[in-house]
Amino acid sequence: MYNTVKEKLARGEQVIGGTIDSPDPKVYRAMAKAGLDFLWIEMQHSPMTYQEAATLIFAGRDLPAIPFIRVPEATEGDIQKATDIGALGIIVPMVDEPKKAEAAVRFAKYPPRGKRSHGGGQYREVWGNDYRNTANDNTMIIAQIESPTGVDNCEKIAAVPGVDVVFAAANDLASFSGHPQGTPGHEELLARINCATLKAGKHLGGPVEWLKRDNYLFFQMLSAGTLIPRGVKDQLESIRNAPDPA
Repeated sequence: MYNTVKEKLARGEQVIGGTIDSPDPKVYRAMAKAGLDFLWIEMQHSPMTYQEAATLIFAGRDLPAIPFIRVPEATEGDIQKATDIGALGIIVPMVDEPKKAEAAVRFAKYPPRGKRSHGGGQYREVWGNDYRNTANDNTMIIAQIESPTGVDNCEKIAAVPGVDVVFAAANDLASFSGHPQGTPGHEELLARINCATLKAGKHLGGPVEWLKRDNYLFFQMLSAGTLIPRGVKDQLESIRNAPDPA
């Protein structure tokens, strides 16, 4: 087992990932050194290419943060490319029905558990020569529920074999349901996801602002582009508020 995120979740520990929407390897490495458990490479809402994502993963191969990719869709092509370049986590957006989660598992896992093609890629350079025999146990599937339809089907989605985490997408749940975060309607949707996920023996995920919520273990943090100016601001305030030298 070299997927430390999966190991930590199995021990009941919380894990936090920072979002990467820049193809700059220096930004990736800086985030990977910051104490995050994994990096959420964003390919649903960014123009990043798989070649650029491959460069990021290779650049961070000696660092402890595990590479995850949010694919645009649960297609064979998207998931094959993401796994071939070394991602150990596949984050699947807009999971409204169990068949989408089933497809993600099928394309991410080698036979006999799935139908991932035994092609080329940089995965051996990142994870070692025994990758083919170890990949199924180390590759994780995160199913994002973002709509009332997904909530209606959350028990079936959570029950899909091979799904490791069910992630409640707070903003999109609010957008698609019309219930803003913090309202009783939004909390009711979350409660249904929570109940179904725990009943299935899977892990709950959500935004890092939910770190103190009961039972949530898998979290997405803000993007590097958002965190950098915050870090600069904090550093400037620290310098300006430092006591005068004696």
